[in-house]
Amino acid sequence: MMLIGDSDVVRCKLFMSTLVGTAMEWFISLPDSHVTSFAQLSKLFREQYIATRAPPPNSYDLFDVRQYQGEMLKEFVNHFGAHVVRVSTKDELMIVHAFMKGICLGPFSESLIRSRLIRRRAVAHIAAEGEVNKKRVSIVPACPRTSSHS
Repeated sequence: MMLIGDSDVVRCKLFMSTLVGTAMEWFISLPDSHVTSFAQLSKLFREQYIATRAPPPNSYDLFDVRQYQGEMLKEFVNHFGAHVVRVSTKDELMIVHAFMKGICLGPFSESLIRSRLIRRRAVAHIAAEGEVNKKRVSIVPACPRTSSHS
């Protein structure tokens, strides 16, 4: 924006014209002749309102995203996905855990739980099968024995 007479006075007046509510009340409460430059006004304003600024989202905020009773799964997935983008995490396992924690109990969540249990059991079975195969190999001799009957 190009200002005619680009001065601190003009900037302060323009800034004041954008204030409403409690921000305007704050501005009016400043002592007369307290503000001597736009830079000072800007600094005072930031100091006054920096605490009310929302903190940047972090990946653990995903655990607070919940599906509301009656909310369609599609809506929840869209809502959850928007949060994932905002926190920009790459930890897929954490995203999955947060998603599982956030969805309401129902057929979909139950199928996810069953598939996780099945996967765990399959992994355990595969590991056990590997151990059993190792034992079989170590018990069975590699070469057949020759009989020494004469």
